[in-house]
Amino acid sequence: MKKMFLLASLVVALAGLVGAAEDYPLGPDSQRQPGVPQGQVTKYTWSSKVYPGTVRDYWVYVPAQYTPDRPACVMVFEDGRSYVSEEGRARIPIVFDNLIAKKDMPVTIAILIDPGVMKGPSPGQVDRLNRSFEYDNLSDRYARFLLEEILPEVAQHYNLSTNPNDRAISGGSSGGICSFTVAWTHPEAFRRVMSFIGSYTDLRGGDIYPALIRKTEPKPIRVFLQDGDHDLNNFAGSWWLANQAMASALTFAGYDVKFVSGHKDHDMIQGGSILPDALRWLWRDYPQPITKARMRPLGDAKTGFRAFDGDWEELSDAHNLPPRSLGATILSHAGGAASQLKTPSGIAVDRDGNVFFSAFGKAIYRIDGSGHITTFAEDADVAKGLAMGPDGLLYVCEDNDIASYTADGKKSIRAQVDGCLDLAATVSGGIYFTQHHDDGGRVGYIPPTGSEIRRPLDLLPVREGAVAPGGIRTSPDQSILYASQLWEKWVWSYRILGDGGLADGEPFFRMETPDESSESGASGMTVDSQGVLYVATRLGIQICNAQGGVSQIINRPEQADPSLGPISGIAFGGPDHQYLYAVIGDQVFRRRLVRQSAP
Repeated sequence: MKKMFLLASLVVALAGLVGAAEDYPLGPDSQRQPGVPQGQVTKYTWSSKVYPGTVRDYWVYVPAQYTPDRPACVMVFEDGRSYVSEEGRARIPIVFDNLIAKKDMPVTIAILIDPGVMKGPSPGQVDRLNRSFEYDNLSDRYARFLLEEILPEVAQHYNLSTNPNDRAISGGSSGGICSFTVAWTHPEAFRRVMSFIGSYTDLRGGDIYPALIRKTEPKPIRVFLQDGDHDLNNFAGSWWLANQAMASALTFAGYDVKFVSGHKDHDMIQGGSILPDALRWLWRDYPQPITKARMRPLGDAKTGFRAFDGDWEELSDAHNLPPRSLGATILSHAGGAASQLKTPSGIAVDRDGNVFFSAFGKAIYRIDGSGHITTFAEDADVAKGLAMGPDGLLYVCEDNDIASYTADGKKSIRAQVDGCLDLAATVSGGIYFTQHHDDGGRVGYIPPTGSEIRRPLDLLPVREGAVAPGGIRTSPDQSILYASQLWEKWVWSYRILGDGGLADGEPFFRMETPDESSESGASGMTVDSQGVLYVATRLGIQICNAQGGVSQIINRPEQADPSLGPISGIAFGGPDHQYLYAVIGDQVFRRRLVRQSAP
């Protein structure tokens, strides 16, 4: 009786599985069709340096229509083994053969990659499975793995397109969120995302994505999402609700997005059935480029506000600036070159909207309203922070001093200050500055004076031991001082007292931070005419609301040199003070904003 009961139970279970699959049957595009040319699949093994110690298999599918004289589109799949199988639900070689033959998608080479495994040193010892670390991680590490290792390796054998419009990426579950993260962190490399039952939950912080999408300037990405209402619901969250939140956020932000819902579990039963149509949608209108949406209108309390009217315009490459220098850096807690954070690049604006910047060089440059760059002063001593004073003098944090420059570039020393990083000049003539020491940092103050002072001044310490101060600015009415911290997620807010002292300091503004670090890299800051604070960080320019949160993030210019790091200095300038200028290393960019600077 017991055996008969077990057999009957097995029959019922199998019947249920067959019925579930029949709810979402595989169509003709997922079956071999007579006369359709078949591509070739080759298996490889890879040892990674981005993920040290790991080994993985990957497969390369090359369609029959591929010819070496023409760059092929590229599509990457996570969990490659399940996608390359012709017996599974995805059946990528079969689907690609059929859709490419119908010209429903371009000639595309598929790279199907398994997650890495770090093998135990001896037989019987535990392997380290890298799947969640690679896929659920919100940093750009997996994107770098593709761009630095896998794609160059495959490109040695096949002519792969480097155009981001020709590149797509897809996966299921954790592979789904991984695919989105690759395009989100490197839209200059991937612009098409296809995600099935994506793990946009708190396995490794992925539940933050809907909020970030709503805040962040749209990126040129097209996104296909699928999930079922019987998906997982566990300690990390509800997959079904998370995918709905992603679809809602992407729609809100203006993305080209499609969300297909169903009634299945955490599986590819529905995903496999709709995969051919998902690919058609993803590649529709090819080769028309995928573009980014505009931000929401200014002043709409319900939908946020649009901060700008145009895209970033590069200024520095059009002029003969001196060769790049490494510039001043401060090591983060993690240490090493990869963890270096740049201190604020000097940038300031005069009453006429002329912009002055240092770019960590021995010279200070001037940008007029037309964007033309000229040399303002050549003898700056490793100029960092800049500020324009009410007296018309340009104050500069140099290597061991705070110097001032007249309109014709003549230099004087205001005070001797070791480790000065950034400064803010007040209407009264006082100067606040951030200072870095080996044992931490602080905010200092130089009271107003009628003449240049050449002796060191006593500092009024505000927060002794602050690990790495960054930028410093005042509110438009000069009642509040803002001080950013490179190594923290906070921008501090202080009340300015009548004698220049500071009181009631709070870690008030909470910056969004990268996944692999709590260090925001917050450095240069500026304010607009409505008192809104803009902060240059690793994630872009974060725009803060009056309650201390971040309501919008402006992306780093796509054309900026990746090796130069994040934006470090920002200021409003131009003839009407309605351009936002940004310094990245020795590159300078600007874009026109709806708002303008504070007077």
